[in-house]
Amino acid sequence: MVLVVQEIFGVHPHIQDICRRLAQLGYLAIAPELYARQGDVSGMTNHDEIRERVVSKVPDTQVLSDLDAAVAWAEASGAGDASRLAVTGFCWGGRTTWIYAAHSDRLKAAVPWYGRLNQDPTPLQPRNPLMVAGRHKCPVLGLYGGKDASIPVEVVERMRAASGCEIVLYPDAGHGFFADYRPSYNPAAAEDAWKRMLEFFRQHGV
Repeated sequence: MVLVVQEIFGVHPHIQDICRRLAQLGYLAIAPELYARQGDVSGMTNHDEIRERVVSKVPDTQVLSDLDAAVAWAEASGAGDASRLAVTGFCWGGRTTWIYAAHSDRLKAAVPWYGRLNQDPTPLQPRNPLMVAGRHKCPVLGLYGGKDASIPVEVVERMRAASGCEIVLYPDAGHGFFADYRPSYNPAAAEDAWKRMLEFFRQHGV
């Protein structure tokens, strides 16, 4: 069973396609609408507008609770095997994946993709991934781009050192390198990272 944590754009077609790809491999893949209470971003395209109007108002406590509830639903319904649980997420979801890996003791593996690591804390989002480094309750594989202007390589290296987690850095890839609907898409990095994620899941019993 895999929790798929949305990008900043919500559970849009790209995230839905990732769930389908995982389902075709035999996983139960669930992508909860994690900030539906705060607003509908389906018609928004500007990052700053989405952050200001919606994402900045989403409490981490709500996100973690909703992910826990998704696991509980799958377990109660019999649809998925919660004893073989993983989480992966992209961009905003990558940051959330780091935080959830330090929250849930049910996880077997976590794979954050280009999630921000050191954003300033807020009352609703009081911790960033660097603040919980080393407190993860499962193995973590980080996937990052060396040309990501929003996440400097030096910050990625700080996270690698502080967390002790495995982090793969693709030198020629930028932010969103897995997003095949955007100009940032890097086919070589995306293909390699996808394979690494699946192998990481298998290694850790997912």
